[in-house]
Amino acid sequence: MSQSVEGLSLQPLNFSGRRAVITGAGGGIGAAASRALAKYGASVVLLGRTEARLEEVAAGIRRSGGDATSAVCDVGDWDSLQRTKEALFSTGRVDLWVNNAGSVAPQALTWEVDVVEWAASVQTNLLGVLHGLRAVLPHMIARGAGTVVNLSSGAANGAVPGWSQYCATKAGAQRLTAVAHRELREAGHDDVHVVGLSPGTVATPMMESIRRADINAVSRLDPTAHIPAAWAGEAVAFLCGPAGREFAGTDFSIKTNDGRARVGLPGLLAG
Repeated sequence: MSQSVEGLSLQPLNFSGRRAVITGAGGGIGAAASRALAKYGASVVLLGRTEARLEEVAAGIRRSGGDATSAVCDVGDWDSLQRTKEALFSTGRVDLWVNNAGSVAPQALTWEVDVVEWAASVQTNLLGVLHGLRAVLPHMIARGAGTVVNLSSGAANGAVPGWSQYCATKAGAQRLTAVAHRELREAGHDDVHVVGLSPGTVATPMMESIRRADINAVSRLDPTAHIPAAWAGEAVAFLCGPAGREFAGTDFSIKTNDGRARVGLPGLLAG
């Protein structure tokens, strides 16, 4: 995939004065989303479990003129997120929250899977999304504004061999998006939005682990089939902007030409 959006401003977005929190921000889509939101003016807070990786991304954003800080936090652990939330809210508001942290492990057939590892990934992929919603929605409701983006996957709607955990948790996260949206609307909180993003296959370290596992058709895709992480970052920024309201409660996809055109990304290659 030779095309790139790194460093380009593709959209008429301005997040100046807004604060964004991105989970799983030490690499991959989380890092790309952090860079994109900062590029459009947001003050970004990077959350993750590895301090060195978080600070490396944050430092790069600062070198580019952005405002970025980081904090070690395990979103699958409610106590850890509670402590981080209290520190965040004591120093200012949160306008945007990106539930990105996730794991594809364990990659194994259902009757051979390590159930302890399976449960640990559920903590991140599903409870981590719930924890994020539970932490930030009361704050956004009180302020009368805010957007949460939940990272989803085509695996939420499919049965991918070797990915029982990933399919199940992404389906659960997708339902959390829909339920939270409906609850907000029925309670009259029309200016708080929860929206999902299904980016397709993305060239990240997670994709490298999928390739090494060689357990399903996704593992065997040609590397040129995967989009750059920066494209997914641009899609997150799009959903955080005014146009994202149109897709609240659903999973917006950049696996189609229409979706990519809305964000300003190159279309699908012919053939």
